Amino acid sequence: MTERQRKPLLKIALTAAVVGAVVAGSSVAGAFGGATSSTGGVRAGVVVVNTSLAGGGAAAGTGIALSSSGEVVTNNHVIRGATSIRVTVPSTGRTYAATVAGYSMSEDIALLMLRNAHGLTTASVGNSNSIKVGDQVTAVGNAGGAGVLSTKTGKLVGLQRAITVSDDEGGSSRLTGLIETSAPLQPGDSGGPLLSHGQVVGIDAAASSSFSFRGSGEGFAIPIDTAIDIAKQIDARHASSVVHIGPTAFLGVGLGQTGYNGQATTGAIVEYVASGSPADKAGLAAQDLITSFAGHRVTSPRNLRNLVLRLSPGRIVKLTWIDQYTGSNSATVRLVSGPPQ
Repeated sequence: MTERQRKPLLKIALTAAVVGAVVAGSSVAGAFGGATSSTGGVRAGVVVVNTSLAGGGAAAGTGIALSSSGEVVTNNHVIRGATSIRVTVPSTGRTYAATVAGYSMSEDIALLMLRNAHGLTTASVGNSNSIKVGDQVTAVGNAGGAGVLSTKTGKLVGLQRAITVSDDEGGSSRLTGLIETSAPLQPGDSGGPLLSHGQVVGIDAAASSSFSFRGSGEGFAIPIDTAIDIAKQIDARHASSVVHIGPTAFLGVGLGQTGYNGQATTGAIVEYVASGSPADKAGLAAQDLITSFAGHRVTSPRNLRNLVLRLSPGRIVKLTWIDQYTGSNSATVRLVSGPPQ
């Protein structure tokens, strides 16, 4: 299974975390930034992440155990769109159901919680500020989604790199402050550790069919200091413009990237509507143009996605759109939960 094999059911993914859990703050805070492995070895604390996706697809990646009670950090793109998540600890063979505690789309980091986990071996977390170009590094991951951990070695070839990433919905974003490595990362390695001197200094971000790098053939990793900072914010339930906490609201529309009736316009064009979703119940259909949401003018598909992400499931909001046949329409919708964004 590759890192992501999805059917484009909910393209815009105005979505929700799988179940939305409350993190046990005391146990998490003690482990972040200082976890040590009781068994040693580059694979210590590394787990395999498998997800089911809306529309019958599947994805596979890697994660890093931060606490013995089951807090796992991974890339956000590994769990994006997941309707269920299962995490396997290769060293014990045990598999756990997982929920998404929170995530950062802009930093590509997500924090998972494993259900009924205890006594997990944790990774040895280092300091990404201590690394330098030329350092030998080792990447550990679930290459190709095979469910078996593998290692690759290389050198650290750059710091503070910035890259543009594209997703399978036609969107793009900018990741900054990255570590660049010559270690040959593969789809499925995403979320795994990049180690220097036996300690985690970065989280691998491998390109995949749904998450591609523009104009680069090297491997990249998110500094562990950045990842730990995001994880701490999620643990403390500090939502922000960068960090989303818990369940995410779901409107139920896929959005196109073209203009309205062949012309560029302001708003978000509906490409399709998920059956039974709030948008469906409100009467939206393909080719409608959403112009406002929750009292805010909609300027683009990305803008609408961000507006929805600020809210929680259950929130009642007003939606306005233009139907090419009947003109302007409005309705009140109650947002529900869906997969993580």
